[in-house]
Amino acid sequence: MIKILVAGIVGVIVGVSGQYYLSLGGYSLVPWGLVGLAIGVWCARRQALSAGAVYGFCLCFAFMVAGYTGTASLLSRIPFFLVIAAFGAVCGAALAAVGHFLKITYSRRGPVA
Repeated sequence: MIKILVAGIVGVIVGVSGQYYLSLGGYSLVPWGLVGLAIGVWCARRQALSAGAVYGFCLCFAFMVAGYTGTASLLSRIPFFLVIAAFGAVCGAALAAVGHFLKITYSRRGPVA
């Protein structure tokens, strides 16, 4: 449970800080993906999926809220931001699953020659 909470907090931090390196364009997704992979490596299998989903949701929602500068009220945009954040949760869970798979694949010890 603690790891899932930490993943959410990290997602908010990375999402809010994403406003400062947005000028990198598509490359700004690289740190987000690396953190998602690291969450998958850090957690156990089922926990990795949950933590990845929480990370992705918090990341996308915080990024959208922190970067909103429109004329309409922020409250009117929350439903749209929640839909995008749900997609972020799916992407975060997928990245965490890949990270966990990489952990399993490369941490196996074979026979010593």
